[in-house]
Formats: sequence, structure tokens, C-alpha cells
Amino acid sequence: QVQLVESGGGLVQAGGSLRLSCAASGRSFSSTGRGWFRQAPGKEREFVAAISGGGGITYYADSVKGRFTISRDNAKNTVYLQMNSLKPEDTAVYYCGASSLFSGGSRDGSYSYWGQGTQVTVSS
Repeated sequence: QVQLVESGGGLVQAGGSLRLSCAASGRSFSSTGRGWFRQAPGKEREFVAAISGGGGITYYADSVKGRFTISRDNAKNTVYLQMNSLKPEDTAVYYCGASSLFSGGSRDGSYSYWGQGTQVTVSS
């Protein structure tokens, strides 16, 4: 049974940093894409960042480019999202996804597995 477990969310002041982790179990995703999405209250889930199998290609939403960094540790079957210079508009539940494709990209339909989400709240 595949499980994705996010951690690292919390409350932080604007300008601060958080590092999210998403550990997978049940199968290896070392050669397939991983991604982060977020959903704010009253809004649809939106793409944040993605990384290809092996980690050679990364994608970012324009709203987080230059502030967030996605990375992966295939030995740990884990993907990370380093979030710097956080803004109140980054407040959301953050979800990680795991794809069966080399790269899931920005489309949530490309991800077959999802975590339960972790809350990130940025105060002004």
C-alpha cells in the first residue's frame, strides 16, 4: 500500500522559512516525478513545484519562483520543498503528489498518489 506523508508545516511570520518533507512508502518513486500543490480556503488546488525522476528537471509556479526550491532524496524516497521569503498569500494546505510518469509536471491529473496535506500559515 502506497503512502505519502507530509511534514514540516506550521505557523511562520512573513519573510520566514519552512521546509516541507514528503516521505513515500510502499513503492519506490526514485525514477518518477514528484510534485507539490496547495489549496487555500475557498480556492482550487494549484500547482506549486515539481521535480522529474532523478531530479534533473524542476518546474515552479510563477508565484513561487525564486523563493521555493524542490529537491529529492531518492535513497529516502522523500521529496522536499524549501520555502523562503514566505508571504501571507502562501497560506494553504500543501499536498505532495507522486506520479507514475518520469515527470508529472504541473497537472494534478498526472499524479496517482497524494498525501494528506500539511497546513502552512504565514502571518503578516
